Amino acid sequence: MSDMAERFTGGHGQLALGVCYYPEHWPATDWAEDAAQMAGLGLRYVRIGEFAWSRLEPQPGAYNFAWLDQAVSTLAGAGLQVVLCTPTATPPKWLVDAHPEMLPVAPATGEIRGFGSRRHYDFSSVDYQQASARITLKLAQRYGQDPRVVGWQTDNELCCHDTTHSASPGAKAAFQEWCQARYESIETLNTAWGNVFWSMEYADFAAIELPFGAVTETNPAHQLAYRRFASDTVLGFHGAQVQVLRENTRGQWITHNFIPMKDTQTDCVALAADLDFVSYDSYPLGRSEFLLGRDHPEEARRYMRTGHPDYTAYWLDQCRGLKERGFWIMEQQPGPVNWAPANPRPAPGMVTLWTVEAIAHGADVVSYFRWRQARFAQEQMHAGLLRPDRSRADAWAEVETAVEILAALEGLDLPPPRAAVAMVVDVTAQWVAEIEVQGEGYNTNTLQFQFYKALRQLGTAVDIVGPDADLSRYQLVVVPSLPIVPKALIDACQATEALVLFGPRSGAKTDEFRIPTDCAPGVLQQLIEVRVNSVETLRPEVTESFTYQGKSVHSRLWCEDLTVGNADAVAHYQDDRPALVRSGRFAYLATLTDDAFLDLLLTDLLEECGIGSNPPPEDVRLMRRGEVTFAWNYGDVPRQIDLPQGATLLWGNNELPAHGVCVWRESNAR
Repeated sequence: MSDMAERFTGGHGQLALGVCYYPEHWPATDWAEDAAQMAGLGLRYVRIGEFAWSRLEPQPGAYNFAWLDQAVSTLAGAGLQVVLCTPTATPPKWLVDAHPEMLPVAPATGEIRGFGSRRHYDFSSVDYQQASARITLKLAQRYGQDPRVVGWQTDNELCCHDTTHSASPGAKAAFQEWCQARYESIETLNTAWGNVFWSMEYADFAAIELPFGAVTETNPAHQLAYRRFASDTVLGFHGAQVQVLRENTRGQWITHNFIPMKDTQTDCVALAADLDFVSYDSYPLGRSEFLLGRDHPEEARRYMRTGHPDYTAYWLDQCRGLKERGFWIMEQQPGPVNWAPANPRPAPGMVTLWTVEAIAHGADVVSYFRWRQARFAQEQMHAGLLRPDRSRADAWAEVETAVEILAALEGLDLPPPRAAVAMVVDVTAQWVAEIEVQGEGYNTNTLQFQFYKALRQLGTAVDIVGPDADLSRYQLVVVPSLPIVPKALIDACQATEALVLFGPRSGAKTDEFRIPTDCAPGVLQQLIEVRVNSVETLRPEVTESFTYQGKSVHSRLWCEDLTVGNADAVAHYQDDRPALVRSGRFAYLATLTDDAFLDLLLTDLLEECGIGSNPPPEDVRLMRRGEVTFAWNYGDVPRQIDLPQGATLLWGNNELPAHGVCVWRESNAR
């Protein structure tokens, strides 16, 4: 990690705000005034260039950097620091015409996904990989030692718009090569995948098909292998850009603006590994619409203008966990967006609240998307800090408030949050659940969010970590569902003194998507003596009672029948079969449940491991960074909070207004 990256993401009070700007969309005569207004508002960083390839290279090999030189000079002249992007999310038309095979093919339909929007490239395309590296090199050679450019964003929202997977001939050939490298012999592959079933055996690697377009479902091991290949291909494409930037820059950091991990279909821990820090594009209203809109209409109405109180935090904590350090919000929603099922405006105060919430969860910089609402093309209905006529949008005043809050925090030590509870997640859990659906309504991310939400509503901070993480510093570890359990997680569980709770389907598959020889939960039997005899999945509208601590709660969607060895059954289905078993520090939950049960169970586990629960007022959430505690109110009515004795108020007071925030300092805070 570069010294500059450490300086801006080290969690030592280097908080700042920024904005995303598109100088190529506006007359050059506007740039100086825009830059002056940005600086006057209190913004420090400006991201530019991520969609500008056709302006940077209008014809093959004919580069035009004059306009970008002028934009960088104008912004820096106003005291702003520039974040420059590689423009590879939007390859120009001439490149597509020269290499039409670079276009991705939709696995579901077999149709070519053509030119006319963005992300129109296949990660497997060698021609596009070379073109991407070439434009990255040209930019790095020109700006890689320019002190006005402080850092780089690679590409833009990798894998957005469901672009990880492709059924192109190039992807097929690359997948065959990947399979040969992984399995070495076709006999090994046939055995690993169980291809004797339905007479699916291959004679050689060149015969391997992509797992799409078959009469019915394709082999789950085949599908898992393809997803691993696709993830590796994204990593290779991205890694090549990072390598070019590392070799041709000096004193500049490198980041990438992630979308929610569930949408990347990629191992995001591996993707983040060679970055200095990660960034996240935060759109609380749009993404809550997808979370709540269809299945939770009452919550969707209640949180229509705020987003769900825990949903944005869920992704913020995942981003912090990718590098276990401070991160950026590269794009923060400032008003209505243009891409969700409904696009309401934020409630007054929410842009400030989202900014404070991001900082509370570990962000060191929050950058708003975008500076000025576009007058043309696909995103003209997406709000900015300025309207198309240059008048100030509603968010302007809220950014002014955020600037004042950051000023109140200036000089304070703000290390990344540290939680006593870890939640272990991994992309393979999502892959397994998508490949082998088994029951309508089962969704890994929904399950993970249910556990996360329950913990946050009990007043508990949560670190979201991968299965290779060191768990020794935690008191409680929750694994909502991890069908493929790596040895590293078993070792970490044995090394920690924490209580460990595994959710249903954990240990259900081997690394090659088989049922373990000794049945599920497979390798978890090293920790707890339990066997899954069978699984039933319930209709989404059906729940069945089960009993915990004398209380009746509800099982739903996924129910496992268990045989218990040297372990205690502590919850039972209605026919007295074990639903939750415990052996020493390890517990295994055999079913998906209602929220009421998770609240009871997690309250008990938090008390047992010495953390305790302290539920905040309704719709209020708190987070601590070092000596500083942040509180915010997602509700539309004021809420009282109890400030600790001796606390020094930095912003607000103990009556949180609707959509308001409060910040205080405790000199004896842990």
